[in-house]
Amino acid sequence: MSNSSAGSMKAKWGVSSSDAFYHFSTSGMSVATATGITHPLDVLKVRLQMQLVGQRGPLTGMGKLSMQVVKSEGLRALYLGLTPALMRSVLYGGLRLGLYEPSKCVCELAFESRNVLMKIASGAFSGAVATALTNPMEVLKVRLQMRRTNTHGSIQVLQKIASDEGIAALWKGVGPAMTRAAALTASQLATYDESKQMLMKWTSVQEGFFLHLIASTIAGTVSTIMTAPVDMVKTRLMLQQQSQRVGSYKNGFHCAYQVLQTEGPRGLYKGALAMFARLGPQTTITFIVCEQLRGLAGLKAL
Repeated sequence: MSNSSAGSMKAKWGVSSSDAFYHFSTSGMSVATATGITHPLDVLKVRLQMQLVGQRGPLTGMGKLSMQVVKSEGLRALYLGLTPALMRSVLYGGLRLGLYEPSKCVCELAFESRNVLMKIASGAFSGAVATALTNPMEVLKVRLQMRRTNTHGSIQVLQKIASDEGIAALWKGVGPAMTRAAALTASQLATYDESKQMLMKWTSVQEGFFLHLIASTIAGTVSTIMTAPVDMVKTRLMLQQQSQRVGSYKNGFHCAYQVLQTEGPRGLYKGALAMFARLGPQTTITFIVCEQLRGLAGLKAL
């Protein structure tokens, strides 16, 4: 790498330990904040995705399901799996958002291009890596969200999964999860990045809360459309034990094929409304909080 390239990279990406700490911690904290606020919608999304497994038929709507859950299991049921969700958010969110900027810098230096394809590639890479490392927390979270009674703690459930199904079970659904995270991060961050640039270029809106609000709303909409089917497949794979009557899914493609065959195309979008209701606000909260925290930490905007 030439001196000028190294200097360019240093200018774009702070290399001090404090800058790195603030960069990753602000990302993790913003995702954790958004996760805590929208977690009940994530519980409902998982329950909706597990409706009528292997069957066609009328589906229960999100509003009706939420009332059924609260009536039969209590309000606390909407917060099942919150602890692993928050733990995962700090690690996963910190890596997913935190790796985007350095990945983008490397792509810009390697290909001497700043077009949207470089942003998509950077987002896909950071999302896939973050998910591969934190998949056990996601498996634990969805298992807890499907439990009607919360008699065991997170550590006990994690140990039970490992002892009954093997350590490899903690990485069930990692393929679709990585695919989803790659698609989510690529669509979310690239759309947010591009939306900000376009809005500042073509309108009078400048860097600030209003710009972050508009760009994050656009990003949340695009990422939901892109990732809903993959998210459903990921959930089914992680909850195979609860769906043994329809047989084991061999992989993500086999799961998607089985869903299409037995439940129809609509089956791939089970829980999509709950996902949109969660991912839209979550994306908006994440980016707004992240931008504010970055400003307080003395970092430049995303």
